Order: sequence, then structure tokens, then C-alpha cells
Amino acid sequence: MNKLLVRTISGAVFAGLVVASLLIHPIFFGVLFLLCMLVAMCEFYHISIGNLFYFTQSIAIVAAVVFFVLVFLHNCLGLDSRWCWAALLPLCMVQISTIFLSVNEKREFSRFIYIYGGLFYVALPFSLASCLVFRNGTFDGLLLLSFFILIWVNDIGAYLLGSTLGQRPNARKLAPSISPKKSWIGFWSGIVMCTGASVALKYLGFIDVSLVHSFAIGFIVAIGAVAGDLCESVWKRYFKVKDSGDCIPGHGGMLDRFDSSIIAIPLVSVYMSLFDLF
Repeated sequence: MNKLLVRTISGAVFAGLVVASLLIHPIFFGVLFLLCMLVAMCEFYHISIGNLFYFTQSIAIVAAVVFFVLVFLHNCLGLDSRWCWAALLPLCMVQISTIFLSVNEKREFSRFIYIYGGLFYVALPFSLASCLVFRNGTFDGLLLLSFFILIWVNDIGAYLLGSTLGQRPNARKLAPSISPKKSWIGFWSGIVMCTGASVALKYLGFIDVSLVHSFAIGFIVAIGAVAGDLCESVWKRYFKVKDSGDCIPGHGGMLDRFDSSIIAIPLVSVYMSLFDLF
């Protein structure tokens, strides 16, 4: 099958699943995003430390699952927030497990930090996503869906001008040592389209904020999306891999699909929290 066709079909199916999970039922959302988090964590550990600290990797994944489920239950069913502290138990076990490392693992102890990297870089953003789809216990995925739409619009905007004007010999590159094809022209075109889309979503009723805040949200999402993409590129260049995985045909791994969201969504969530926009 043609590679472009495979990429198009797999991308459409995955996007459809994400959209459906945000519109149909909270359990669908919880299961899908939990699975995405697990795959993304496994990809991160695979490219960073492989089978090293395998037992500790398992404990870290358990800690991530516990935290995700507790935060989800807190937002969905009103579980007392104090139970979220229970996630610290497996997290403490991560550190305690260092006592039982093998001789070979102790020689590689400097790489143990990647265990915590997976928890902070992958598990935390995925787990906090459920805070954006519940309002007073009522499931409403429009806000998080809006953030994903803005990220997709930013990518399209950056590609449209970045792949043409941004590839001219005299075009200034955004971060040539990290991602040679990204240009400042593409960067600014992405921001323009993203802020415009944010305003459009406001008037469509997806984002219930003022005009000023809608501009700010679009700008923050665009900045965060580019930062997230570049951050993952740094990881992949350091570990000399093209994609984080191959679970989505033609698109790479789960981290490749959520790299922009991992920074953009937490950033805009902080902004909305500070201005009490939820």
C-alpha cells in the first residue's frame, strides 16, 4: 500500500479515536489516554535506557498508572483528593529499588535519572489531562479538544509557509541544529493561524473566554507546541533515533503524536488557572 495512503488512513483513525474519546464518554477517554500514556512511557524508556533498570521501569509505570487513575477518579467521581497522595507509594518504591540494583546496573547509575524523566515528561501531562475534561464532575471534552485543534492548526500553518518560503536559501532557520527544516517563517505563520483559530473557536462556543484571552490562548498553544516538538527532537537526536516508536503506521510512535501536546497543554492550563478561566 502507498506510504502516503497508509499515513493518511492511520492518522485519520487515530485522530478520530481521540476526538471520539473527548465527545462520547469519560470511560472511553480514560481508557484511551491511559493506553496512550503507557505506550508513550514505554517508548521513552526504550529509547533512553532500553532494558536497563527493567524492574524499576515497571514500578515507575505502575506509579504512573496509579496517579492517572486516581486523578481521573477524583475528577470523574469526586474521589477525595487526599487519595491522590497514594500515588507516592509506588513512587517511593522507585527510589527504594536502587538498593537492589545489579552490579551492571550500578555501573550505569548515572542513567537512572531517565526513570524520573519518563514520569515527569510523559506521565504527569497525560495524568493531568483529565482535569481539563471535567467541570464539577460533568464530562466535557470540548476544551481539551479545542487545544488539540489549535495544535493541529499550528502544525498546518507552520507547514504551509515553512515548506515553501521557509526552505529558500536565505530563509532563517528556527533551530537548525535540532530541526533543520523548521524556519522562522513557518513559526510565525503557525502562530498567526493558531491565534486566528482560537478566536474562531471562541465564537463557535468551544472556548468560553474573552477575545483577549482567546488571542493569548492561541499564542501560548502555538509556542508550547513548537517547544514540545523541538524538545522531543532533542531527545531523538541525542539517542540517534528517527521516531520514538512505530505503533502508528506512517507517523511513528505515540510520543511523536503527543510531543507538542506534552508542553502546550500544561502551559495553557496554567494560564487558564491563573486567570480563573475554567
